[in-house]
Amino acid sequence: MEIKQGTLHVYEAGTLTVAGFGGHDVLEHVNVAEVRGELLELIEEHNCETLAIDFTGVRLIPSGLLGLLASLRQHGVEVHLYNPSTDIREVMEITNLHQVMPMYEVEI
Repeated sequence: MEIKQGTLHVYEAGTLTVAGFGGHDVLEHVNVAEVRGELLELIEEHNCETLAIDFTGVRLIPSGLLGLLASLRQHGVEVHLYNPSTDIREVMEITNLHQVMPMYEVEI
């Protein structure tokens, strides 16, 4: 069951939480502070240990969002990225963020 929570679409909530951005191709107008609040609420409410972010259909994301996702490790959460575009994958590899946030190609 999908739940629309502000900017995020939550596909599953629990120790493994799966969320995405509803297939928007460019996330330039995403309010990073709002997303941070939504993610922290999900993490706390559901005792989330692993956060799987589905980037299906998303081509570009703001750098602040990548920084936010990387910072979630400070909250004891592992972040995995699913179906990142070629551009997102390239940024992840150039910045070495792929070492702290593994990327996967799968159907979610």
